[in-house]
Amino acid sequence: MPPQLKLNAVAFVSPQNHPILIRTFAQGQDELKYHYIAHTSLDVIDERIAAALASKSTDCYLNLLYTMEDVAVYGYITPLKVKIIIALALTDSVVRDADVITIFRALHTAYRQAVANPFLKVNAPIDGYNDHATLLQAGNSKWRAFRKRVDDIGKAVGAVGSAT
Repeated sequence: MPPQLKLNAVAFVSPQNHPILIRTFAQGQDELKYHYIAHTSLDVIDERIAAALASKSTDCYLNLLYTMEDVAVYGYITPLKVKIIIALALTDSVVRDADVITIFRALHTAYRQAVANPFLKVNAPIDGYNDHATLLQAGNSKWRAFRKRVDDIGKAVGAVGSAT
């Protein structure tokens, strides 16, 4: 039986490096810690993107970015340059890339479905650039379904407790 992964946090970051959504699932953990992890991951992601461009790679999965204390941080970049970052609890078992890629694809699908909904962009500013951060404010009630999908994915992966 494969080891059960424990998802501690998920972060969606816009192409302009604005946080779109940061959800934490770890009970008793400081939410600020996962904001820090998401922001420090952006430097590593930029390095991986530069290396991928040099080697002409088209893979969206950026592999393990780094480990810190009790979490392993993985990265993914969508074709529209939205960065998805997950923090998994460190365990002694091997984490298969196929399992992590499955999590990222589910999260990407949730994001894609949320952005594709034409009714949610009614109050969107028309400013000529494609930054969804203003549209996907974490407290915005219009994006409740997106946050619920992310929470459902977290529960399916093995997150314990409720999301904050």
